[in-house]
Amino acid sequence: MLNSYETVFIATPVLSEAQMKEAVKKYRDIIAENGGEIVHEEDWGLKKLAYPIQKKSTGFYYLIEFKSEGTLIDKLETQYRRDERIIRFLTFRMDKHAIEYAEKKRANKGEQKKD
Repeated sequence: MLNSYETVFIATPVLSEAQMKEAVKKYRDIIAENGGEIVHEEDWGLKKLAYPIQKKSTGFYYLIEFKSEGTLIDKLETQYRRDERIIRFLTFRMDKHAIEYAEKKRANKGEQKKD
């Protein structure tokens, strides 16, 4: 059975838009190539960090919600660690409450866009 996960990574703010897209594609591909299924993704854009990381005060945030085997997480996080573009990342397994919350949040966003 596949588990549901949410991963957020923060890329260095010095990336161009094209480089950021390339980074996102890399992680989407890693998920897909390892049998994962992307459920949802959100580009949160450039945001201020809560505290400086590697002397940077901002970073590009990107969220991917996906379903996969647990073994994919190690592969994904190893790639994050090796990638100098990524300054922070967090992946967690979503329980049914987190999944419901994410679905509700998406539904609400959809309703707001219709107005």
